[in-house]
Amino acid sequence: MAVVSAHKVAKHGGNPLLRAIGFLSSVCGVIAAAMIVIAVAITCQMIWVRFVLNQSTVWQTEAVVYMMVAATLIGIPYVQRLRGHVNVDLFPLALPVRLRKALAIVTLTTTIAIAGIMVVYGFELWHVAWSRGWTSDTVWAPKLWVPYLALPVGFGLFMLQLIADLIATILDIEAPFSIEDEQTPDSAPTGGAD
Repeated sequence: MAVVSAHKVAKHGGNPLLRAIGFLSSVCGVIAAAMIVIAVAITCQMIWVRFVLNQSTVWQTEAVVYMMVAATLIGIPYVQRLRGHVNVDLFPLALPVRLRKALAIVTLTTTIAIAGIMVVYGFELWHVAWSRGWTSDTVWAPKLWVPYLALPVGFGLFMLQLIADLIATILDIEAPFSIEDEQTPDSAPTGGAD
């Protein structure tokens, strides 16, 4: 029987590459959280300016939208590292370990390919906005390459975390889909302490 652990974090097994990618994903989580806090502070400032000072706001709404979208995209690798994305474990749980590993490899490879497509098209959108000097059609008119940069960066870092997950699965550092096999008393290891 297999059990899904309640607390999951991508394992690195002492591998320096996997550890570095995990650290980078954690940094992304901190950056995303900071962007959310800054967006909340800007929202509070906007409310103060509008309803207490009775003045108009120019940049706040747009800045908050861009920061929340960027926080979402930059936070994707951190959520993947914590296994926080929505999973449907019914099918993998029903499979034997070998088939579960094969399914995990196919799933991760497909997800890496899709993230790669998003990186390519996100980079293309960013580059067009940067090279043509696009700005938003608002009074503030910020340069659009700044918020568009979150697309290739966020999906690129997500793809990097997925590659680390694939490596960990292939090298048996981590169980497929983070589903550990439950040990029965007969299969429990014997000998010295770990």
